[in-house]
Amino acid sequence: MHSAVVFDADETLVDLRPAVTGALVAVLDEMRRRTPAAAGVSLADLEADWGAVFGALAAAPVQEIRRAALARSLARAGLGDHLDELARLFFARRYALSRPFPDALPALAALRPQHLLGFATNGNSRAERCGLAGQFAFELYAHEDGLPKKPDPGFFARVVTATGLPAGRIVHVGDSPQHDVLAAQRAGLRAVWLNRAGLPRPAGLTPDAEVASLAELPAALARLTPTNA
Repeated sequence: MHSAVVFDADETLVDLRPAVTGALVAVLDEMRRRTPAAAGVSLADLEADWGAVFGALAAAPVQEIRRAALARSLARAGLGDHLDELARLFFARRYALSRPFPDALPALAALRPQHLLGFATNGNSRAERCGLAGQFAFELYAHEDGLPKKPDPGFFARVVTATGLPAGRIVHVGDSPQHDVLAAQRAGLRAVWLNRAGLPRPAGLTPDAEVASLAELPAALARLTPTNA
């Protein structure tokens, strides 16, 4: 039996895409209310602006990346001076719309009697603002208290410290092959790939288990060979 299960947030426990889309729609509506110049700006433009800035800012806090993307979007309509207020609108809507996936709370309830549960994320999804308040023994957020972002080994070292357990008795669960599986395994943790979309397994990826839903996670964990490493 493994003693700790630590979860990624976005697209693992938190259904992020509808929340972000709804927040961008709110920003776009406000842009169009403020100026006719925004009539030619589309939701697809706002979504593309994230991708346009992400590469150069990948190591930055996610909130900074989002602000940079919004700045690019607002510049399309000459609204660059309104970044602060429209960023506040974005984040208010993003959190108001953030919800856990339907399989998240039942899985956590099933695991809690036998496992220490943790929450560890690179992103903006605060557990208490995404329907997950009180679910975890500990929460870790990148860029707080000097915590680096995944896949930095220092992120997983902090996870190990937070559990108080050997790395081999910790299972990390997430949707990213690179950040949640390979990086966790390199740090000595076990790793479960949550593959909701049924994607082909990338070359070189050998998770300790793969599940299509968190409903499958308790059984998958029970099949793992324990280690005290």
